[in-house]
Amino acid sequence: MAYDPNDFDEPLRRATEHARAWLIAEATGPIPPRQDVEAILATAAEELPDQGMDPSDVVDLLASHVEPGLMSIGSGRFFGWVAGGTVPAGLAADWLVSAWDQNSALRYATPGTVAIEEIAAGWLLDLLGLPSQADVGFVTGGTMANFTGLAAGRQHVLAQAGWDVNRDGLTGAPRVNVLVGEDRHATVDLALRYLGLGAPTPVAADAQGRLLPNALADALSAVNGPTIVALQAGNLHSGAFDPFAEAISIAHEHGAWVHVDGAFGLWAGASPNLRHLVAGYEDADSWATDAHKTLNTPYDCGIAIVRHPEALRAAFGTAPSYMIVDASHPDPFSIVPEFSRRSRGVPVWAALRSMGRGGVAGLVDGLVAHARAMAEGIGSIPGARILNEVDFTQVSVAFESDERTREVTARLLADGVAWMSGSRWQGQDVMRVSVCNWSTDDDDVAASIDAVRRAAS
Repeated sequence: MAYDPNDFDEPLRRATEHARAWLIAEATGPIPPRQDVEAILATAAEELPDQGMDPSDVVDLLASHVEPGLMSIGSGRFFGWVAGGTVPAGLAADWLVSAWDQNSALRYATPGTVAIEEIAAGWLLDLLGLPSQADVGFVTGGTMANFTGLAAGRQHVLAQAGWDVNRDGLTGAPRVNVLVGEDRHATVDLALRYLGLGAPTPVAADAQGRLLPNALADALSAVNGPTIVALQAGNLHSGAFDPFAEAISIAHEHGAWVHVDGAFGLWAGASPNLRHLVAGYEDADSWATDAHKTLNTPYDCGIAIVRHPEALRAAFGTAPSYMIVDASHPDPFSIVPEFSRRSRGVPVWAALRSMGRGGVAGLVDGLVAHARAMAEGIGSIPGARILNEVDFTQVSVAFESDERTREVTARLLADGVAWMSGSRWQGQDVMRVSVCNWSTDDDDVAASIDAVRRAAS
């Protein structure tokens, strides 16, 4: 069929109407989906028809099928996972990214989006106080950000040991020792599996999940050969931060590469009031974070930052004959696992430009303030116990017993006003509160505390 740009008008208009209706419903309505997968399949499943449908009607049909199964993750009363919402500039920029449809892999081919991503990368390094010479890659999420940083670490430590992993692979290579806090996030282990490095060696942590420097020193003294240490900025349950200055110094004394998993907690570095939580993290070798979490850009947007560009580019760089490559500057495809990807860094630029340095700091400070208010309010409910020091955006709650905690959590989810996930931490069931949405306000906090109170009574 012939291309006519006017053919986009009506489908986009209807998509805009559905999007606006959803955003209003998300802000004011209940949190859980109204239908489960089986119910949606029962109404939406069909044989692929022989004849097509008008694109505008396709948009309407899609919305009618999907909207009953949407979770209001962008609501200010959603605290189930560290998911974040979407700031207006980020959402609008993401729509443009889809319309532009650029494969932001080559500086030569897509200079517009690549330039904006490079500006966003520079802003991120400055905002977080990380080394200005670091490479910044935009990946799918926290898992691949960890994968990317750890891949650069694997490349570096094996090269230091005289092993060329690109040429010779891992068979016969010196074993890479990976030391992690015993209360780390599962995506670190997953990334290590992807990299063929196997299970890491856990290092003792305190009651809040912070790695113990003395235990790290003992663990490092017990291993020989190439070594990576993975630290954490923001524990999943407590929000706690590893003691970066001391731990990184110890690791570097033993010649280890240090990676920081900061999926949501790395953004503490953007706040003058919270920067003490990440003091010393700038001395690490690689960092991972998610813009769709604390910064509140749309899914998906992980960010991998690596101090040593040569290690990152050795891990992912290549030069196919059909690509026009500028050797003086790294192309985006040479610092991430993907050859083809959408322009994920453009919504990051939009979010940062719309908020500015002070706005990002205010966003992070506000999330922490709301988390502390949630802890204070829920902690006043009879039978509720706050288990963590609320340093950042996480609150873990337990009631009189595991059974009671599960019961209160189930009642809360059934109520639908707020969403807080059940989990298990430090040997007991907990109700976990993750405050990560820019739109959460005092009314949302009050309504959510009341919802927990109803569930507990």
